[in-house]
Amino acid sequence: MSEVEGVVQGHRDGHGFLIRDDGQPDIYLSAQEMHAVMHRDRLKVRVIRMDKRGRPEGRVLEIIERRKTPIIGRLLHENGMWLVAPEDKRFGQDIMIPKNAIATATAGQVVSVELTEPPSLYSQPVGRILEVLGEIDDPGMEIEIAVRKYEVPHRFSAETLAQAAKLPEKLRAIDKRNRIDLTDIPLVTIDGEDARDFDDAVYCEPIKTGRGKSAFTGWRLLVAIADVSHYVKPGEPIDEDAFERATSVYFPRRVIPMLPEKLSNGLCSLNPYEDRLSMVCDMLVSEQGDVHAYQFFPAIICSHARFTYNEVAAILSNTRGPEAAKREELVPHLLHLHEVYRALLAERARRGAVDFETTETQIVCDDNGRIEKIVPRTRNEAHRLIEEAMLAANVCAADFIAGKKHPSLYRVHEGPTPEKRAVLQAYLRTLGVGLGISDDPTPGEYQAIAQATKERPDAQQIHTMLLRSMQQAIYTSKNAGHFGLSYQAYTHFTSPIRRYPDLLVHRVIKALLQPGKRYHLLSGRIDEAAAKPRRGPAEAPHAVTEGERWEMVGAHCSANERRADEASRDVEAWLKCRYMRDHLGEEYSGTVKAVTSFGVFVQLDGLYVEGLVHITELGGEYFRFDEMRQELRGERTGIRYALGARVRVQVSRVDLDGRKIDFRMLREGDEERAITSRAARDKAGEPPASAQQALADVQRASRAAKAGRKSAVARTPSAKLNPVKAARKSALKGGPESRTRKRR
Repeated sequence: MSEVEGVVQGHRDGHGFLIRDDGQPDIYLSAQEMHAVMHRDRLKVRVIRMDKRGRPEGRVLEIIERRKTPIIGRLLHENGMWLVAPEDKRFGQDIMIPKNAIATATAGQVVSVELTEPPSLYSQPVGRILEVLGEIDDPGMEIEIAVRKYEVPHRFSAETLAQAAKLPEKLRAIDKRNRIDLTDIPLVTIDGEDARDFDDAVYCEPIKTGRGKSAFTGWRLLVAIADVSHYVKPGEPIDEDAFERATSVYFPRRVIPMLPEKLSNGLCSLNPYEDRLSMVCDMLVSEQGDVHAYQFFPAIICSHARFTYNEVAAILSNTRGPEAAKREELVPHLLHLHEVYRALLAERARRGAVDFETTETQIVCDDNGRIEKIVPRTRNEAHRLIEEAMLAANVCAADFIAGKKHPSLYRVHEGPTPEKRAVLQAYLRTLGVGLGISDDPTPGEYQAIAQATKERPDAQQIHTMLLRSMQQAIYTSKNAGHFGLSYQAYTHFTSPIRRYPDLLVHRVIKALLQPGKRYHLLSGRIDEAAAKPRRGPAEAPHAVTEGERWEMVGAHCSANERRADEASRDVEAWLKCRYMRDHLGEEYSGTVKAVTSFGVFVQLDGLYVEGLVHITELGGEYFRFDEMRQELRGERTGIRYALGARVRVQVSRVDLDGRKIDFRMLREGDEERAITSRAARDKAGEPPASAQQALADVQRASRAAKAGRKSAVARTPSAKLNPVKAARKSALKGGPESRTRKRR
């Protein structure tokens, strides 16, 4: 029986799993074993047996380290005792609070708790309140909870704020040394309407050079990126905080930036009509969309305009319209940008890069921070134009660093795992898709399937499965290419204001531009992280060599990117639950977005809100999950629920704490009863029922229908049998149905 170490991950149902340091399969810990430990404690566990599911099951031998970070929860007063119910249900146990340790908090408030006594086999954990965050319905409370729940650094250190305060307000003469002056070039920024930091500017002009075989016809494309590395030096307080955050975190109505505002929205932001320092990628792009040549250099630029995506899209669609008239002198440059974009897009298609059209949504909140509406975020020509320009610059950066054989971070996206590939191959066969993927698939195969099936009714279903078969992109020092984009080498260079890997890539390129110089990782936080023992499969082991240090930094940035995504999704889920709580009992049409063994997830039309229809709500029969077809199929009726299916549902339950929305599947009879009930109420002149009343009506109707079925069963002797057996018995006795068949 082996003994292993790792970090425990709790489950809301009471059990847990040990995430092993060696990356081997997780070890299941029963609810009894979890009594004395808490989520994210570090343990030594002995594997004692394999459970019924074939998972290794463990027994806790030693608690090596207790998690010391505060826990966020709601303060409750029950039976004369003060308790805090953790917001993160993976903690599994309420925390007892002595009366003299509740500070100024009152029952129902959201608080931050520090443990004073850990749990044991026979007692609950005890703690004291450190901070009162406020009432659960306070505007922005969901964000305050999320940043603490996911341990997102949201306060800059005093040293960082002091250093930021000493930064100059404007460019100085010393800042402009050894830089190429491009202030006369009409570079422009193109961003969303709500953007506050502008880290990239673009410019394009047609160019013809050379004669004969050496002649070149195409465009000169300039991508200028804010030179954050000029202000943020390795080992300084701002750099330490930036490394710890690794990325900016975006919430509805609020951003937690990687850098202090003086940098992110001031000195480093490419604001219009202001001189700014930048790193420029100067490219020659051929008419076929190939990058013929490129160079990097530090420069001084001045953005000649701040465009929005919608504004540029309007100009490109109508060069004589009012938007174009306002920017008349810049319209030719925008048209050149559009020309080079079309060439790059054609090369992307030839390369076989995967390109799925997905619908992203944007939450629009009111003044109180509540959802006003959820709208689709449509990608227009301007979005794609900037995307292709940034991709080209990122590829050049990766090629430049790889050519110099300098360690750095790459953005790696590997192809599907053998398991996911097998599932996808079987799925495509069951749907009768003429194309498939090989045992060593290429991005072109994926793109060919996407193009061949885009007109099918189940196109979205197929494209969803293609996306799910791919692995998650990560940061790593090992260049393994980017499968989805079909690049041999790819990195992130274009967003150093909000991503730490981009800042490191800038430092590497700057060092390589100087003869004989190389960049070495230097940061107190990096050294601290390298000295710590491994905390799970997401982090690298103790870093010794330069390559291992880069790998550790890549793992840190990848983990923090996932943390930021989880925190953002948590806030969006809370807002959607809060929004749908006011719509209990209402009916909507929707589309099945995911199928699991325990139910189907449905996205509501127009609202873009997802909820679960549990398998028990699908009907009074046994449903079998077909993983290959990604569907649930009723054994008696044969009814199927698959990806992309259109359904009608009713909002039945909203769990704000669990961030879950439950739907009830409506069938024709249910809809008719609901319509009849509403019509009768309207005829009688009664006011429309509230959501709660409507839900109560449906529940009463459901109970009455069930009672009616039970009484019918009691009156029918043969109905005591299984329906299929009853029909067979009737046929054997020569019932009316069998006699009719004989006469025929």
